[in-house]
Amino acid sequence: MVFCCLCSKFPSNNNKIQKKNSNGNAPQASLIFMSKRKYQFSLDGKNNSSPKPKHLRVSNGQKAEQQHEHQSVYSDSDPEDTNDLELMSTNNINAKDNSGWHKTISKVVQSVVSINFIQLAFDADESVCSEATGFVVDAKRGYILTNRHVVSPGPLVNAYAIFNNHEECELTPIYRDPVHDYGVFKFDPKKLKYMELQQLELKPSLANVGLEIRVVGNDAGEKLSILSGFISRLDRNAPDYGEMTYNDFNTEYIQAAASASGGSSGSPVVNKDGYAVALQAGGSSQASTDFFLPLDRVHRTLTCLQQNKPITRGTIQTQWLLKPYDECRRLGLSADKESLMRENFPDKCGLLVAETVLKEGPASELIAAGDILISINEELITSFIQVDRILDESVGKTIELLVQRSGKNVFAKCTVGDLHAITPSRYVEVCGASFHELSYQMARLHGIPVSGVFLNSSTGSFDFNDDEDAGWIIDQVDNNPTPNLDVFIDVMSKIPDKKRVICKYHNLIDPHTFHFFPVYVDRHWFKKFKMYTRNDETGVWDITNLADPIPSLPSAKKTAKLFETSFNETGLNELAKSIVMVSSKIYVHIDSFTPDFDITKVAGLVVDAELGLVIVSRIVVPHNCLEVFITIANSIIVPAKVLFLHPTKNYAIVQYNAQEIDCDLQSANLAQTPLVRNCDTHFLGCTVNDTLLSAPASVANIAPFSVGSNVVPRYRGTSIEGISINCPVSQTCSSGILCDKDGIVRALWLLFLGPKGNGSSKLFFRGLDVVDFKEVVTEIQKGIKSANTYSVPSVYTINADVKGITLLKARISGVSDEWIGRMEKESSSVAQFMAVSRVSYTEESDSLKKLQAGDIILSKNGALVKNTRDIMNELSNDVLELKVVRNGEPVDLQVKPFEVKETDSLVIFSGCLVQEPHNSVLQCVSSLPSKVYISDCLSASPASQYGVASTNFITHVNEQETPDLDTFIKVIKEIPDKTYCKMNLVTFESVPFAISLKTNYHYFPTSELHMDHTTNEWSVKKVREGL
Repeated sequence: MVFCCLCSKFPSNNNKIQKKNSNGNAPQASLIFMSKRKYQFSLDGKNNSSPKPKHLRVSNGQKAEQQHEHQSVYSDSDPEDTNDLELMSTNNINAKDNSGWHKTISKVVQSVVSINFIQLAFDADESVCSEATGFVVDAKRGYILTNRHVVSPGPLVNAYAIFNNHEECELTPIYRDPVHDYGVFKFDPKKLKYMELQQLELKPSLANVGLEIRVVGNDAGEKLSILSGFISRLDRNAPDYGEMTYNDFNTEYIQAAASASGGSSGSPVVNKDGYAVALQAGGSSQASTDFFLPLDRVHRTLTCLQQNKPITRGTIQTQWLLKPYDECRRLGLSADKESLMRENFPDKCGLLVAETVLKEGPASELIAAGDILISINEELITSFIQVDRILDESVGKTIELLVQRSGKNVFAKCTVGDLHAITPSRYVEVCGASFHELSYQMARLHGIPVSGVFLNSSTGSFDFNDDEDAGWIIDQVDNNPTPNLDVFIDVMSKIPDKKRVICKYHNLIDPHTFHFFPVYVDRHWFKKFKMYTRNDETGVWDITNLADPIPSLPSAKKTAKLFETSFNETGLNELAKSIVMVSSKIYVHIDSFTPDFDITKVAGLVVDAELGLVIVSRIVVPHNCLEVFITIANSIIVPAKVLFLHPTKNYAIVQYNAQEIDCDLQSANLAQTPLVRNCDTHFLGCTVNDTLLSAPASVANIAPFSVGSNVVPRYRGTSIEGISINCPVSQTCSSGILCDKDGIVRALWLLFLGPKGNGSSKLFFRGLDVVDFKEVVTEIQKGIKSANTYSVPSVYTINADVKGITLLKARISGVSDEWIGRMEKESSSVAQFMAVSRVSYTEESDSLKKLQAGDIILSKNGALVKNTRDIMNELSNDVLELKVVRNGEPVDLQVKPFEVKETDSLVIFSGCLVQEPHNSVLQCVSSLPSKVYISDCLSASPASQYGVASTNFITHVNEQETPDLDTFIKVIKEIPDKTYCKMNLVTFESVPFAISLKTNYHYFPTSELHMDHTTNEWSVKKVREGL
């Protein structure tokens, strides 16, 4: 397996190819080896396409799911893979090194820097925080050489270099090669005050087989390591990292055994005299083999930069591979041409063969795959270096190539194109997604013309919910072809807000299959239509606002016909007219809710067709910072608003405008009495394909049910009377209803979101009895009909999760025979006591005694507590008189229920979402360090880069206390752009720590979001933006 600095997907099996990773602050990964080429042969005839993986174990450091760590932990490669490895510090290059390396290394390390940066998603590379190595090549001008995949073809944020004496300098990317894996940063040498800056001189001609070398860099996340090796080859084809990522090509690579690993990308490869002879780029992760980039083109680029000349790069859009003479003969190399080439180049053992010729490119229909390159402009060619030199000097000019095809000479005249022109230097953001022109990199990988609109970030309105998360080409939007980015911009600028249009698209991996996706054009959450254009002078991508949103079209009445179902029971056919599908669009992950499951919509029950009231599981309506949609009869879709979210029972009530639809939806009839164990009922459910199914069912059990807490707390259903049923059909449906044969609704069959495990969330099904929500429905109906403005019903709860325990356990725990006898007498089905399993944090008065974990609740206001309904239902602001057994003794408590408030205000600062601790957090803690809580953190953001994680509490910013959100907002408003601020934080386990964070408002502006309770709508206000 081959690896380099910026792999950002999770590691997988051993048959994969991986870039050499920099052990940054984001998940590192292997990339699947899926090259369209079956083999890549070296000049010695061996297959080079299947290097083996050497897995690195890298902790995220930004994800609280990984034990809430706020510092990244790095692990070197396995010990058995490091037999060629020498680790030496500059203070301990010991006496064994008697060959003259000591003086060389002491000088070299003064030029080597550790580079930290944030790369934003671009050209199929994901967003990532990472680190790598670079080295100074011009101390006067402040030029640092590193890899292209470090400088990045897309936006780079907060890039900085740490020198050997731990001085820090801000970096500006000024050049990244369109093809080869090198790039250049610039820094201000005057800002280094405490060290004499050294530079390395590039000597590409000194790289020879057998040369002893040292790789000096930031290996495996260490600040500095020196790895030794010997150059074994100079003519390896460029390593292949996979289908959907950056790959170098059209260059020889140098091979050596140095055992470098993550973080060493961009390290100088030096000889004993201290000259840089190559640039570390990639390597095998299951062997000690490393791959170095030759410095011929790098040397030219540096010279152009120093002389302030343009760096021309030419192309005929053809990929060549070095192939040995024996294979060339099989492809048709004539004996006379072989003799000619061997005579002129006795040290060479192969020639360049055309591998891929892009359609519509300069060489299209002139050069064919399998053609053997003999000469360009009558100059005999045996190396990529010659080809690069000729093309770079001939941009816009015509060149003549001589190739051999099946033993015959073929002459081709091509006009050399500009590589920079087919390398994206701009992208647009609209509707929450980003797009740019298809790059030469992606086109070459898949053998297609360099044209088309590439979906760079499949989010927002263009979240296709497909298995593939990259490689999408947008062919049409709203029936308008989009052949290039300018046409796409024109098409999108003319579509009104909230309109639904069909997007036609395909994936680069499967160009023969087209997909058609209904896009909801969102220009209200994402108002701005922005163009980002790369500026190599400043290193920043300049932003231009392209078009203001067109207001949404006036609502028109929509008509849908409900087709009759053919269930055996007439009542079920009537109830089917009360079933709709509910879905949502979630753009802001408040309350730490991040969808990581495949369910996108579930069935909702129409409880009032006249008012448009629908009750549904909170799995699709987890909070109110979202958009809700109702699909009726699989024919029309209408917006809805969130009216009510129950804090513990896992249901939401939403409302659509009933006046805007013409459809025979009916209000469901709700039962008056609760279900009991072993009673017969009917299940009416909806599959993920929106198909209604019905089957007989019986109630297997009714028992207290609470979903376990997630590592990062998020909404969960707690302390309900959960209904389990005997009905296999129910497990095939995402949601449903339990009803009588006459269609009277007895319970909702709800999907509950459980804790995350093994990368995905657990899902649970339970029934929620009508008696547990009917009272709220009635209160909402009355409120809407009697008031001009709607007010949310107040729901109170106690600060505890409860579960059922047997009479035996209660007896052992100290419950008296009197209470046990009373329970046996008054229980109608299962005799059990309610025990407190967990206590939530509340701010209730210290004068009131609080429940504790382990308490057994005997009575509430004198009434025996037989189930969760007895303790949790019909609560108000009044103090409860509870009798419990604690530590074997009866105790009288006064407990005040509290009202759960939904999140209605938050701040986005440097990529982290900051809000007050929501109810699920309060359920998991015994104290609050602060009311400023981080519920989510972008994996590639300044917050993640410097060690902030979700579930952290912020207590101070720049030594100013931030006890609440309002104070926090006041403090951060005063922080200038591109400056460090100090933050004091406390982990979820109450461990305090401090970090410094550098702001970048250009890419990560500070925003406030507030909900208006009178309109039920959110507003976004930008607090700080970059220039």
